Amino acid sequence: MKKFSRRDMLKTALPGSLAVMSIPTIIPSTAFGANDRLRVAVIGINGRGKDHISGFMKQENVEVATLCDVDKVVLQERATDFEKKYSKKVQMEQDLRKVYEDKTIDAVSIATPNHWHALAAIWACQAGKDVYVEKPACHNLYEGRKLVEAATKYNRIVQHGVQLRSSAAIQEAIKHLRDGLIGKVYMARGTVYKWRPDIGNQGPSPVPEGLDWDLWQGPAQAREFSKNYVHYNWHWFWDYGNGDIGNQGIHETDLCMWGLDVGLPEEITSAGGKYLWNDCKETPEVLTSTYNYPKQGKVIQFEVRPWMTNKEDGVEVGNIFYGDKGYMVINGYNDYKTFLGRNREPGPARNAGGDHYKNFVDAVRAKNKSLLNGPIETGHLAASIAHLGNIAYRLGRSLKFDPKTETFPGDKEANAMLTRRYRAPYLIPNKV
Repeated sequence: MKKFSRRDMLKTALPGSLAVMSIPTIIPSTAFGANDRLRVAVIGINGRGKDHISGFMKQENVEVATLCDVDKVVLQERATDFEKKYSKKVQMEQDLRKVYEDKTIDAVSIATPNHWHALAAIWACQAGKDVYVEKPACHNLYEGRKLVEAATKYNRIVQHGVQLRSSAAIQEAIKHLRDGLIGKVYMARGTVYKWRPDIGNQGPSPVPEGLDWDLWQGPAQAREFSKNYVHYNWHWFWDYGNGDIGNQGIHETDLCMWGLDVGLPEEITSAGGKYLWNDCKETPEVLTSTYNYPKQGKVIQFEVRPWMTNKEDGVEVGNIFYGDKGYMVINGYNDYKTFLGRNREPGPARNAGGDHYKNFVDAVRAKNKSLLNGPIETGHLAASIAHLGNIAYRLGRSLKFDPKTETFPGDKEANAMLTRRYRAPYLIPNKV
């Protein structure tokens, strides 16, 4: 079988304008009920975007109509795969702004790097699109709050892509916590033990053909291209990612806050560093953060480990909740167990999933935000608590925080880290 090079792929990729689709002579069965069909565009399709495509294509009367990615090679590969799998063509766009101009698109699903999430979602709200946005909902606290404001102002359905919110087992687990199964719940512990190897330091190199590097960088300050950023390791650089607490960890920060029934904390401490690899990562490999809620008498502990480690009651990625009558272990996204009393007798347990995409689609069809399992308000909080831990780590000191104003009282240095310098024309507006 012939192998295609990047140059070969570019020869078949679409130019900047939309392809003209031919009109079939026979109306396909999928055309019936078209007035109710939800047309979705998936933006960012190298990693999580692949799951977005399949997740929406599984939904009844939903059509992934457009794929969008700044890398034309990735774009063409996904479009080819799409046609093979679904026996239909799909529109292709390199620039998300073109997608937003398409009035036939009802909703967008955003799986770009973190630094694009909030701006892409805000622009979508302004364009009248409903939004499914990957975690973290924002790259910093300021833009998370602006995204919440945009969703409210433009009355858009905005779902945060933390799928455990739609898990039947986790919903049941939360009910047990609220009903007092393990007694007074005073502490939540989040763990992210992922295998994260040395990424080396490849240094600057020419921008690959087909990649719009300026558009990829978007709101971030411009820097030279490096293979260390594209397409995954951007997670470990402050301009683009937020480390593993702001990557995998958002699932667990969200669940910590949900289970404890708290908002943002008043006191934050965080410590860690790079103890394993002499590579070019900027974010810490190991991070231990504590979030204190003195008025509620509750605390969150959060730990990131990147390599060799024990498990905690079988958990590598998950949560543990502690009460005065027992504790609860949540392993992954769909499984919980409880252990009651001093002897840790097994209590209620369940393993069952859910469909977060379907929940979003149902809310969009009903035009009812209250149906969302992961509304953007929870997304802002889950991302923000991770950002607070990173700020405390980067400043190297404990912080006092006011959850009402979402600022650090009297701390100019910390407050400066609630936002970033944006690069025109990729600006987060003060007034959305």
